Amino acid sequence: MEEAFQELLKAYRLEDKFKEKSLTHDWAELVGKTVADRTESVFIRQKKLVVKINSGPVKRELQFSKRNILELIHERYGKDLIDEIVFV
Repeated sequence: MEEAFQELLKAYRLEDKFKEKSLTHDWAELVGKTVADRTESVFIRQKKLVVKINSGPVKRELQFSKRNILELIHERYGKDLIDEIVFV
């Protein structure tokens, strides 16, 4: 069933959009409850993951962890989905 779904996504060229929606939906799972509670919005624009954080200290910690988060995203969703993470 999953294979048929993947073929359907490929046929309609919706693979990237599906991965984008999956990533934004799974943000809390990727970074944990503490960060998710302080996240106002997550979206992808021009291969950049933009995350709006409402806490300065959490934003600073995420800046230090940016490379690790990006590697985790690349492992899970592929390297072609996003190139950069921006914390706002």
